Parts: sequence; C-alpha cells; structure tokens
Amino acid sequence: MEFLIEYGLFLAKVVTFVVAAIVLASVIFSATQREREDHEGEGELKIRKLNDQYRKLKESIQSKLMSDAEHKAWLKQKKKEAKAEKKTAKSEKHGESDQEPKSRIYVIDFDGDIKASDTDTLRRSVSAVLSVANPAKDEIVVRLESGGGLVHAYGLASAQLDRIRSKGIPLTACVDKVAASGGYMMACVADKIIASPFAVLGSIGVVAQLPNFHRFLQKNSVDFEVLTAGEHKRTLTVFGENTDKGRQKFLEDLEDTHGLFKEYVSERRPGLDIQAVANGDIWFGKRALDVNLIDEIKTSDEYLIEACERGEVVSVSFQRKRTLPEKLGLATSAAFEHTLWKLLSAFRNQKIQ
Repeated sequence: MEFLIEYGLFLAKVVTFVVAAIVLASVIFSATQREREDHEGEGELKIRKLNDQYRKLKESIQSKLMSDAEHKAWLKQKKKEAKAEKKTAKSEKHGESDQEPKSRIYVIDFDGDIKASDTDTLRRSVSAVLSVANPAKDEIVVRLESGGGLVHAYGLASAQLDRIRSKGIPLTACVDKVAASGGYMMACVADKIIASPFAVLGSIGVVAQLPNFHRFLQKNSVDFEVLTAGEHKRTLTVFGENTDKGRQKFLEDLEDTHGLFKEYVSERRPGLDIQAVANGDIWFGKRALDVNLIDEIKTSDEYLIEACERGEVVSVSFQRKRTLPEKLGLATSAAFEHTLWKLLSAFRNQKIQ
C-alpha cells in the first residue's frame, strides 16, 4: 500500500511537470514563430579551413610518437615554417609574391530529409561561393546525403547545384552513405560523382501512396463529398470514392514525372544507359560504378585530404542565428530531460530499497 501511495505521488509530480513543460514550450514556440518571421533571412556564414584541421590531426599523432629531442627539434622547425608562411601571406596580400595564388576547393554539405529542408542553407552557401569562386582554378565539392523526398523540393535543391554548373565551375559530389531518388537527382548535376564502396545510389523512380477510408466511412453511414471545378482537380482522395478513371490519370501523372526525372539525369550524365537504371532499383557503390551511376570509389575524407595537397580546402556553411525564444526552448528541453531522469532514477532507487 505504501508503495502505491509513493508511486501515485511520483506520478502526480511527473504529470504536473510534463503539463507545465508543454504549456511553456507552446508559449516559446509561438514566440519563436513570430520572431522567425520578423528576422527571416538573418544568419551568418561559417568558414572552416580543412587544411588546418587535417594538419592538426596529423601533427597531433606525430608529436605523441616523438622523443623529447625530436619533439624539440620539430617545434623549432614548425616555428621557422610558420614565420615563412606569415611572410609569404603578407607578400601575397600586397601583391609582391611571384607565386600564383593557390586554387581553392569549397566544400558545401547537404543533409536531406523528405522535404529537402536543407535547401535554403544550400542556396545561401552556393550564392556566397559563386560570388568569389574562380572557374579557371577553383572547385566546389558537395558532400551529399539524402534518400530523396518530395519532387518539387528536390527539384529546387538540384537547381541550386545547376547554378554552379552553369557558371563553369567544376562540381564534385561526394556520397558516403546514400544519394537515392531526389538525392541522386542532385548528385547527377556534378561533373564527377564519388561514392564510398557501400553507398546507396540510384532509385530513379517515382512513388506515391495514400490510404483510402471510403469503405470504412460508408460502413459507418458517414458521407464525404468531394467537390471540384476542373476534371482533373482531384484524381485520388483519402476519404472519397476513387474511380478507375481517377487512378489512370494519377498513374499518367506519375509516368510523366518519371519521364522528366529520366530526362534530367540523361542530360547531365549522357554516358548513362538510362533505360537500364531508371527502374527504381538501387545500387551499392561498387555496383553503381559498373553501371556508370558514379565515376569513382572513394570516401569524402579521402578525396578532401588529397585535395589539400593541391589547394586550400574551405568548408562553407550558412547558419541561421537562433532567436532568444529558440535558445530558451533548447534550455527548457534540456532541463526537462535532466529533471525527468532524476525523478525516474530516484523512484528506481526507492523501489530497489
């Protein structure tokens, strides 16, 4: 009986805390939406020099393997090299250096979901890079991960990469895990596609699915009316009665979309046997190379480390600044998780005792 009372009190505390957290989260979310509308478009570019990042990794392990004497000599040599680099950078700044400026490899990341939500940051990053990139010597690398999603969303994301291609700047797509369906639509824009051995590629097809509750509603004597102006305004519905004519029109639309998808891929990869690969199937990295879906087997890390030898590798990303309500929301969420964990731990300890 005592255990039930303790459990009831504990449950009441948890429910009270959860309700309060939900109310607070709702208020914060509403404020966030209003502030986001007021500050739409604000954000900042994040620039990271990957040459420095990879060099630090290398130097970190090298320094651990050296003796004291070797380490001392190594530090002395590094100071000498740093001084020379500083002098060279100063000369280049004032146009006094005889050496040609190094080429730059700009790296942009795209992590896709079903709505291609990362398109806006991709758009801004591409705009920033195109404003400074030199078609004669620079390159843009897109590290791409996406299993595809909405046609119009990935059409826009692919169009952002087409902007790079139209400027004549070499574009390389690196796929470590997956670039399928809409993801492959984006990848095929690149002049060169590189993928890891077991990356998933292809899925050049179109799919649509929806449930229909018409018979369930009919069984329960519920009428659902679908009123349209225009013969093809609504072909298939979730609650209305679907017809063979509507299904046929829906299938025709899917086939048309598939045809546009195949044309888009064929134009950008003319050496691809589109009829052989546009059946909705997927291929892993090595198999994808055999059917010309990609050009090389290699991870993005391997490619970028090699790129450091021929130029300056720069990661470019656009990050929207979090508003105050968003920051409060994150803090509230973290506090809620921490408190709930403490309550659960306390109850578990009491039960064990």
